[in-house]
Amino acid sequence: MHAEAAPAKLNLSLALVGRRPDGFHDLVSLVAPIELADELTFTPDGAWSIACDDPSVPADASNLVLKAAEAYARRSPDCPRGRFFLTKRVPHGAGLGGGSSDAAAALRLLDRASGSPQGADFLEAVAGEVGSDCAFFVRGVPAVMRGRGERLEPLAPGPRRALAGRRVLLIKPPFGVPTPEAYSLFVRYGTLRSPEQAEALLEAWMARPEADPTALGNDLEGPVFRKFIALPVGLESAAAAVRQPFRMTGSGSACFCLTRGEPDVDALRAALRRCWGPGAWVVETRIAS
Repeated sequence: MHAEAAPAKLNLSLALVGRRPDGFHDLVSLVAPIELADELTFTPDGAWSIACDDPSVPADASNLVLKAAEAYARRSPDCPRGRFFLTKRVPHGAGLGGGSSDAAAALRLLDRASGSPQGADFLEAVAGEVGSDCAFFVRGVPAVMRGRGERLEPLAPGPRRALAGRRVLLIKPPFGVPTPEAYSLFVRYGTLRSPEQAEALLEAWMARPEADPTALGNDLEGPVFRKFIALPVGLESAAAAVRQPFRMTGSGSACFCLTRGEPDVDALRAALRRCWGPGAWVVETRIAS
């Protein structure tokens, strides 16, 4: 049996800069992996299957782990088939990329088990067939995403060091936001940025990476908040509890802040339970180094 961590990610910024002929949006996004992670194991057993400790995770062909396994096998027909088991810690419908990271972990496991590993470039190409942000998780290093998420530029050493180890408070209400719905809301309520504007803001942060990257903004946040009113209401309570603002990551519904000092996490948890009920989720983690 082989095991692989599947870290979540934060979209520290997300600018939408165009609409593509295939229906996707072009984006410019500063993305970093965090220490919060699922765990995926693989046992060669002759046929694909997946089980999970979370019964709400589908175990059929819609699961991205199985889609990734099939995509790998199409390019490497002699790879071993077998059983996956997923220990789920990253909530789904949160904008944290949990499903895509699980898929990338499956690709790494299969590549290791194949006997003749193809390497990260090969895996990124396969990951692009599985999902827009799946390629990011193959290497899992802080990067700028462009295109629909498949074009990756790893951060230079200076900005990467500035992010590494920063403490993060993650919160999520007891509901998710489907990614297609978030983008539909943007089409209805949002405004595209120019690529030049998005790149200029990012370049300015790169020159001073000790600055708060969340100031670059998330273009999905406003449109999502227009429908899911519980999110901005909860974030007001969260900000009051720890005296720091929260931003949405990706398409939501998870939100985060990069913490300073020693925030009162118990007060945060109590405030969110009053607002969102007992299903409110709060986790402390760090940006991975």
